[in-house]
Amino acid sequence: MQLFYHPTVNPESENVLFDKEESTHIHKVLRKKTGDLLSITDGKGHLYHAYIQEIGDKKCLAHIQSCELMPAAAYHLHMVVAPTKMNERYEWFLEKAMEIGLQEITPIICEHSERKVVKIERFEKLLLSAMKQSLQYYLPKLNPAISLLEWLDQAPGDAQYIAHCQEGNRQSLFEQISTLPDKVKNITILIGPEGDFSEKEIQKALEKGFIPVVLSPHRLRTETAAVVACSSVANAFSEKK
Repeated sequence: MQLFYHPTVNPESENVLFDKEESTHIHKVLRKKTGDLLSITDGKGHLYHAYIQEIGDKKCLAHIQSCELMPAAAYHLHMVVAPTKMNERYEWFLEKAMEIGLQEITPIICEHSERKVVKIERFEKLLLSAMKQSLQYYLPKLNPAISLLEWLDQAPGDAQYIAHCQEGNRQSLFEQISTLPDKVKNITILIGPEGDFSEKEIQKALEKGFIPVVLSPHRLRTETAAVVACSSVANAFSEKK
């Protein structure tokens, strides 16, 4: 199955009109014809099945035959991750995290961050592409970049974890998630930059109730740590079923 995305379609819609770029892709690249069936999502969990009524280089109109709401994840994972010095590494994280499953992302600028400017528009496109490629129906919320210290002032409650490299009493993230009460569904995980969090940042996170965790017996790159964290949460909740 090939999945298409339309941002404004909703369960009350009767037809879907694709923009010029997507219409050209459907017509010229995929060589779809009138009467062909398309699978479409709105990124909010709905899967639409629609038949092509009109198609050309600049216009593709499809009539919706059915709509169903697909099951959502059993948890809400918010990954708060510092941008990497090499932008493609962060983009790799976004792609793989989308494939594994997460619901929210916030790029944070830390005291040791080497990259302090991010291109949110490009990140949005990568997440959208990864959602369609992995046949998922929920597009994660991507927040604007913000400094970590400022973000911590508004950090949510529930289960909060920080993965840092300093020695000390750090718990296994997988074990922490596995032993959460069933009613706890909102998970927030902090992952720092290549130079790790500063002591000031770690201390403030701890004061806000973040639990220090370890992801691996080895030192991981920022993007690898973030993907491992996503996988740990997904596996822990899978075992809870």
